Amino acid sequence: MGAKIAKALLLGTAVMFFAVLALDIAIPALVLCTMALSIWLVSLDLPVTRKHGGEAA
Repeated sequence: MGAKIAKALLLGTAVMFFAVLALDIAIPALVLCTMALSIWLVSLDLPVTRKHGGEAA
């Protein structure tokens, strides 16, 4: 009976390890993609109404 419990605990530990490992890869990837997207959006030359020379701010 002890061997069954040990195997179940080992399986549970392995599942938790690989689940956390997947999060350790996915979350930084999501953050980096969000940063890249924000830089791309800021660098776009969108037509924004701008005040030209001589006009008050």
